[in-house]
Amino acid sequence: MNPVDPQEILNLYDYEKVRDARRRAVIALKSERRVTVGRYLSFVFENRETVWFQIQEMVRAERIVDEGRIAEEVEVYNTLLPRPGELAATMFIEIGDAAQIKPVLDTLLGIDVGGHVRLEVGPHAITGVFETGHSDEERGKLSAVHFVRFPLSPVARRAFPDAEVALVVDHPGDRGRTVLTPAARRRLGEDLL
Repeated sequence: MNPVDPQEILNLYDYEKVRDARRRAVIALKSERRVTVGRYLSFVFENRETVWFQIQEMVRAERIVDEGRIAEEVEVYNTLLPRPGELAATMFIEIGDAAQIKPVLDTLLGIDVGGHVRLEVGPHAITGVFETGHSDEERGKLSAVHFVRFPLSPVARRAFPDAEVALVVDHPGDRGRTVLTPAARRRLGEDLL
């Protein structure tokens, strides 16, 4: 997947003209790329369009006009793109009751280590590889947002279009298995091309 180029980022004025339409398109795209698992977790599988939109929104929110700063944002967000042969997702821990945020996060400590999140492609299990720095078990701290990669073997990639594909969480604080819809499997399959 080609990274976003800083030249693709619209200036604030031009972005405002297309923002509503682009926002609607990305919301629709993300709905096909979002997989909810268990009670608290949802995964949005990133691609070029989702990353471009995040960069554009950050530039808008922070009113960034300096080309150097825009290039820095692009560099940071491009790390969210899947590399060849893998899928990449942002994992959100979604807790609706504010009073439950800390207790739930405490029960989910360690979810980002020890193979608790995996992608199943038919008989092939792909353990999620989490970006470090979003939790500190010694201090009892866990971020509500994580980034995880699923590096598929060549045989799992070949099986992907026709196999049952499921996202699995197996952690004492939350467990679940969600089979991807045909639309989600098709979208994610495009990322593997």
